[in-house]
Amino acid sequence: MSRTRKGEKQDVSNCSYHVVHKLPPGDTPYVRAKHVQLVEKDPDAAIVLFWKAINAGDRVDSALKDMAIVMKQQDRAEEAIEAIKSFRNLCSKQAQESLDNVLVDLYKKCGKVEDQIDLLKQKLRMIYQGEAFNGKPTKTARSHGRKFQVTIKQETSRILGNLGWAYMQQGNYLAAEVVYSKAQEIDPDANKACNLCLCLMKQTRYSEAQTVLEHVLQGKLLGSDEPKSRNRAEELLKELNQCQSTVFSSNSLGLKIEDAFLEGLDQLMNQWTPFRSRRLPIFEEISPFRDQLAC
Repeated sequence: MSRTRKGEKQDVSNCSYHVVHKLPPGDTPYVRAKHVQLVEKDPDAAIVLFWKAINAGDRVDSALKDMAIVMKQQDRAEEAIEAIKSFRNLCSKQAQESLDNVLVDLYKKCGKVEDQIDLLKQKLRMIYQGEAFNGKPTKTARSHGRKFQVTIKQETSRILGNLGWAYMQQGNYLAAEVVYSKAQEIDPDANKACNLCLCLMKQTRYSEAQTVLEHVLQGKLLGSDEPKSRNRAEELLKELNQCQSTVFSSNSLGLKIEDAFLEGLDQLMNQWTPFRSRRLPIFEEISPFRDQLAC
C-alpha cells in the first residue's frame, strides 16, 4: 500500500513538473527537446534534439514548428526557412497553415518581401477557396498561454494587414493603402488605421490622413485606448502637422505603383475565379480593388 501511495505521489509530482514548465509528458526526443529549450534554456542543444525528433518521426508537426521558432530567435531564420520547405511534407495537413504563419514571420525577419507577399496572397487564396481553418468558420488560437477563437473575418483582415505592411516595405504606398483600406472595411483596428494614415501621408494626401487619425484619437477603433496605438497616432499627427504640401509627380509615382499592384492582383483574382461557388461570404463584402484605385 505504501509503495502505491508513494508511486501516486511521484506521479502527481511529475505531472506538476510538466504543467509548471509547460512540457508534454513522456521521454521521447521531442519531449527532451522541449525540456532543453524551456528548462535548461539551451537553444542550440534544443535545435539538435528537435532535428532528432523530426528524423525519428516524433511529433513532427510540433518539432518542425518549434525548431523553426527557436532558429529565428537565434538569428538563423534562413536555416529555418529551408528546414520548413524541406520537411513540411512530413507534416499533417492540419499543420500546414501554422507552418505558413511561421514562414511569414521568417520572411519578414530575413527581409524577403517578395516571398512574404506571395505567401500572403496564397493564404488569401486559401480563404477564398474555403480551405482555411480546415473549412471551418473559426479556429482556436493561442497567445501567451490563453486560448481564443479567431473568425475567418478576423483572419482575412490580419493577412491583408500583413500584406499592406509588406507593400510598405517596398515603398509601394498606393498598393498598401488599398490593402489596408480593405482590411479596415472587414475588421477595423487602430494599428492598421495608423499604417493607412502613413500610406496617405507618403502620397501627400494629408487631409485624408488626418481624417483616419481622428478616428484613432477619438477612440472609435478597436485598440484606440491602448497606449502604444495612441502614442503612435499622436506621433503621426505631429508629423502630419509639420508636413508641407510638396506635390510629387502623380504619373511617375502613381502609375508605377498602380501597374505593379494591379498586375499581380488581377492574376490572383483570375486564379480565384473558378472557385467562386465555394468562396466564403466574407469575399462578398470586399469590393473590387480596381474600383478603389479609380476613385
